[in-house]
Amino acid sequence: MPGTTIVLPQKLKVQFGLSHPRRSEFTTSKLPLPLSRKLRHTRALVASREYPQNADFPRYYGRKEKKPFPIPVVELRRNARQRLKDRKGKPKGRPPPPKQGLVVQSLVPLAYDVYNERITLINNIKRLLKVVHVHACGWCDEIHVGPEGHPFSSCRGKYTSVRKGHHEWTNAVVEDILVPVEAYHLYDRLGNRIRHDERFTVPRIPAVVELCIQAGVNIPDLPTKRRRKPVVWIGRKEFVDADESELPDPVPEPPLKPLLSEIPNSEIVPPSSQEETTLLAEETLAAWDKMRKGSNRLMKMYPVRVCGYCPEIHVGPSGHKVQICGAHKHQQRNGQHGWQAAVLDDLIPPRFVWHLPEPIGEPLKRELRSFYGQAPAVVEMCVQGGAAVPEEYKTTMRLDIGIPSSSKEAEMVV
Repeated sequence: MPGTTIVLPQKLKVQFGLSHPRRSEFTTSKLPLPLSRKLRHTRALVASREYPQNADFPRYYGRKEKKPFPIPVVELRRNARQRLKDRKGKPKGRPPPPKQGLVVQSLVPLAYDVYNERITLINNIKRLLKVVHVHACGWCDEIHVGPEGHPFSSCRGKYTSVRKGHHEWTNAVVEDILVPVEAYHLYDRLGNRIRHDERFTVPRIPAVVELCIQAGVNIPDLPTKRRRKPVVWIGRKEFVDADESELPDPVPEPPLKPLLSEIPNSEIVPPSSQEETTLLAEETLAAWDKMRKGSNRLMKMYPVRVCGYCPEIHVGPSGHKVQICGAHKHQQRNGQHGWQAAVLDDLIPPRFVWHLPEPIGEPLKRELRSFYGQAPAVVEMCVQGGAAVPEEYKTTMRLDIGIPSSSKEAEMVV
């Protein structure tokens, strides 16, 4: 009969847990439909979430485990065969500028931004450490952001069996939050690989700084070779520099952008108010995000290698030959590194810490460990400093999961 109203409940995708129900999960819609047509032209209304409620934490790799390849070897071989098949009968293409010894001019401003964002991040973390409490274990590399250290027995350091896995908390420094990853500085990124007897003559600098230098940043204390003509390859691993005698003499140019410098610890001034702390936390979080995204773009053009057995990083087309790998079964490799393509977390490793739902409230409880989330230490510091939680870290921080008030309530959760 026309004029009859049928109430249809919406079909919702609901994730059950301890989170509070949302309003949209129990709403209904009144659609005036004639009985003769009924449900033939109706659509199911689905409410979807922008991000999952929770995600798995980053996996911890033991000393005897090898890092996985970013792309499986089987897929690499399949792609190589497909490239050879597609290239058959076609002229050889021109290699990218870094393989010709040149600098990608469009990425030079980005390299300066990444360098300055790294310095800004270090200076801001030094100031945040004056108002945000960060604890570091004296026996392992675990840290915790909060008024006091967490109670979990997760120490993997020396004498852990005597201490029953408990941590011994001390005050943290910048190096505990930003893991120092160093690499050899290359004067010529296309030159010969560094030999074992040259390990003490070649300087080591932060890997992000080396990546910025190879991408076009000029630092007077760290000179590097800048070619103005592409090299001529005469073999797979042999090349000849092009004749640049016809070109005018190079004129030393000033830096494209002014380079920032680190502030000494004696000159660090803490924020004076909560508003200033919030602004500092937001600026620090923005510098962290820009540094990581900019480094990821540079890594796509300038290759970075990492050892599959240890954290050693090398910025260049192929790894060095220094025999300093002391990881599992290094005797079989004579101390040589097992080089493979690096990912962003190898260059800038995020040190994950437990997320405090209420920094000033109750401390974490050992029996409720499975309900707490995690976040990189920089992000957790900024969130406790007053910054908004970034969208990409909400999955591991588990913000939508309700935390039981006691262990008896936790046992009732399915």
